[in-house]
This record gives sequence, C-alpha cells and structure tokens, in this order.
Amino acid sequence: MPKRTSVVPQGMQNIAERFHYSPGVKAGNLLFIAGQVGRDERLQVVEGKEAQFVQAFENVKKVLTAAGATFDDVVDMVTYHTDMRDLPLFIQVKDRYITNPERYPAWTGIGTTALAMPGLMVEIKCTALLPD
Repeated sequence: MPKRTSVVPQGMQNIAERFHYSPGVKAGNLLFIAGQVGRDERLQVVEGKEAQFVQAFENVKKVLTAAGATFDDVVDMVTYHTDMRDLPLFIQVKDRYITNPERYPAWTGIGTTALAMPGLMVEIKCTALLPD
C-alpha cells in the first residue's frame, strides 16, 4: 500500500484545524493539492480580482514548496471560476507561475455559481508528480 502523508504548510494549520482537511496529501510519488482560494492566513478573502488570483497561486505554491515540489511538477490543474469573463486576467496571473512551455500541466477551467466563501472568485486544485 502506498505511503500517505498530509502536507500542512506553515500558516495553513488553521485551515486544517477549522475545516478538517489537508491542504495537500502525498500518496506515493503524487501530491494532491486541495482547492486553494484567494484568502490569506487569517482566512480573510483578498480584495480585488488580480490580488485574489495571485493569493490563490501563492497558496498552491506554499503546498508545493512544503512537499518539495514546484509548479514545474504540476501535471494537472483544475480551476473553478465564478465569472468566466475573468479568464484572460486569470491566464495572465497563471503565466507568472507556470512559465515552462515544456512543463505545462493539463488544465481544465470550470464555471461555477459560487465557491466556499462569499467573495471568492477562483479555486485552484492541482496534482503534482513529486521529484525523485
């Protein structure tokens, strides 16, 4: 049976305790990252579309880093958007974090009417292949 380990980066302990889930789970050589949104360590929703998109990617980055991975290791990404008209701006922000054309992940963008907290505009869920 593959080894399974929770990944709870510094600053995300309150999420695990309050909502009873792991921001990331290592299973074998895979890292499953729970949907990350644009809220800060105090669980406050970040104001402004671009700032919220950046915060969501920064939260993904925290989980990747805690697991010893980077955005180059992400093989699959699913994003949930409350307004698909924001996609061009979201892509601009995404391209700051996912920069290697030879390592682009598979990506699915889904429109939804709401996310976990009022005011959230995007949620990013990723799977990464961990380095040996």
